[in-house]
Parts: sequence; C-alpha cells; structure tokens
Amino acid sequence: MPIPDSANILIVDDLPENLIALEALIRREDRTVHAAGSGDEALSLLLEHEFALAILDVQMPGMNGFELAELMRSTERTRGIPIVFVSAAGRELNHAFKGYEAGAVDFLHKPLDGYAVRSKVAVFVEMYRQRSEMRRQMEALENSRREQQSLLEKLNATQMELERAVKMRDDFMSMVAHELRTPLNTLFLETQLRKMQLERGNAAAFAPDELRKMVGRDDRQIRNMVRLIDDMLDVSRMRSGTLSVRPVQTELSALLRRVVDDLSEQASAAGSLITLDAPQPVDGLWDEFRIEQVIVNLLTNALRYGSGKPVEVSLRPTADGAHIDVRDQGIGISAEDQKRIFRQFERVGGGKSADGLGLGLYITRQLIEAHGGTIRVRSEPGQGAVFSLDLPRAADLANGTA
Repeated sequence: MPIPDSANILIVDDLPENLIALEALIRREDRTVHAAGSGDEALSLLLEHEFALAILDVQMPGMNGFELAELMRSTERTRGIPIVFVSAAGRELNHAFKGYEAGAVDFLHKPLDGYAVRSKVAVFVEMYRQRSEMRRQMEALENSRREQQSLLEKLNATQMELERAVKMRDDFMSMVAHELRTPLNTLFLETQLRKMQLERGNAAAFAPDELRKMVGRDDRQIRNMVRLIDDMLDVSRMRSGTLSVRPVQTELSALLRRVVDDLSEQASAAGSLITLDAPQPVDGLWDEFRIEQVIVNLLTNALRYGSGKPVEVSLRPTADGAHIDVRDQGIGISAEDQKRIFRQFERVGGGKSADGLGLGLYITRQLIEAHGGTIRVRSEPGQGAVFSLDLPRAADLANGTA
C-alpha cells in the first residue's frame, strides 16, 4: 500500500472551543484533523477513515472517553489506533491509571502544554508513517513472492510442455518410420522377387493375370505412402494457415456413393460391408475433394475398429445444410478417449487397430470446421461408434482458405 500523503488525526471533545484550540495546535499540511463532539460522532468517523492517532477527552456526557476507548479496542479495524487521553480533572482522581488500563499510550492534563502536545503528535504520526511503509514493503514482498511463484509455475508448465513436445516429436518420427517402412519393404521384396524371375528367364511370372496382381499390390502400397505423406503435409498447412479449401457446387449423395464404391474392396478385405442410406440428393457449396477426404478417413477408421461388422453411412438434408452419420458396430470408444481422439497423434485401441499416425480424426475435424461445420462422436465401449457431421449449405470461409 502507498504511504498516505496526509495522516488522519481524530480529536474528540464535547466542548467546541476545546476542539478548535486543539485542532489549531496540531494542524499541519501533512495532517488532516477530524473533530467529533461525542463518542457516537467519533465512531462514525472511525468507520470512514484510517487514523494515525486518536485524542479523546475523558469527561463527556453520554459515552465518555474510557467507554469509547473500550469500543475501539474491541474492533479489529480500530484496535491498533494509538489513544491519548486528555482530562481537566485533578491528578488525585487517578484518571491516568484508568486511562492506561483502557489501552491509552499517553495521558495529558489540561491546560495542555502546546510544545508537549505537538511533540507527542509528531512522534505518533511518524510511527504511523513507518508502520504504513512497513506494510507497503511487506505487501510488495508478498506480491513479488506471488509473482515469482506464478512465474515458477509457468516455467514448470512450459518445461513439461516442451518435454511433451519433444516426446511427441520422437514418437511421431518413430511412427512415420514404422508406417512408411511397411509399404516400402513390401515394394522392395516385390522388386527383388521380380528381378530374380527376370534373371531366371521365367516369363510366366509376368503373364497378364500375374502382372495385373503385381500392379494392384504396388498401387496399394504406393497409395498408403502417399496417404501418409499427404496427412503430414495437411497438418503442416493447417499449422501455417495455408490449407486450401475451395467450395464448389457439390452433390453429397453422389460423392458418398463414389467413396463407398471405392472402399468396397478394402471393406471386403476387412470382412465388412459398407451400406449407404442417401435417398435424395443434397446440394451445397463444399470443397468436394476435402469432404471426400473426411468421409474416407471416417470409413477407414470404421473398418479398422469395426470388428468386421457392417458399417452404415447415412445422409439427410437439414434446414441449412446436410447431416451425415458414419456408424460402426465395433469396439467403441470410452468417454475418456472421446476427449482426445480429435487431437494430433492420438490413437485408441491396441494391436493392429492402433496403426497409423493418429492424424486422421485431427485432420477430419479441422476440415469440417474449415467449412463452418461440426463433428461429434457418440459411443460406448463394446457398442460401436457414430460420427456425426453437420455441414452448412454454404461454407463460411475467408478468402477461400482455412
């Protein structure tokens, strides 16, 4: 707290002429004198101001000085105010002893000695200023301690975040290496096998049917690598704010039918079947390529975690756009996992189902939100999962990018 520019002094006496004389005696530019003609008036002033000193007349009608002092000592706000009693009674009445019992720091007799009064007031005002300065310094120290504690907590949080980022980077690099190694190894082995067949002159190994199978296997492995690289590039673009989203007139039922047909072979390999319920066309302004990317991500996840059971896709028009559900009957997602599946590098499940970089749902959410839409999941462990998309008919985009 700042040191007060002016110290408040309370004087209490039932005689106005005494108040005028005492105020004239102790007034200075760095002091503000508050005068009260009774104990009740003094209590009102004590509630309004902080005082460096209170000078109380002992003999007053109604509440006398001793009674006022007892009330002051019983209240936390006024307990620490130094009290000086003033009395016109003779010393033989022993008022001074009673005053000290009431908590006074000094006792003055009338007629007052002007020099003594000014000296005592100056001492108590200086003590008040020193206490105020000490409180200010203590508060400053406490504020500094709190700021240091807050800074330490922020530094600890930053350190933990940096450690998490380093671990995430290392894990990510490990996942990328693992995910790319599988298709690369397959292509390498296929290449070595074909080289060996050529060296042996085994032309039958390259008959049209066999060649078609080779090309199909190569295509799948190359697509896998391209998908991984595209995911990493998309994340980089999202972080830099340069991901391109270009809405054009798009009909969603035809788009969904095309995606389902393209993934039918993958669904068959997973022992599953994808069904589409899109009874009517739904038109709007969407980025066809990005919406297709979203649906492919959701269906790929559904096949991965769907336990070989059927996957259902449904499309319905809404008042301002379209609603799409992708439903599987697989292992489900716990409430705790539902909080994190849309983050980067987060994967659920175990074993083969946990393959991938953990970017699919993160990218999916970013693309949906770039269209001004929303995505949510409803699921319970063992009960499958439903991913629901709501897309406004005209994407609200700035400059055509997200």
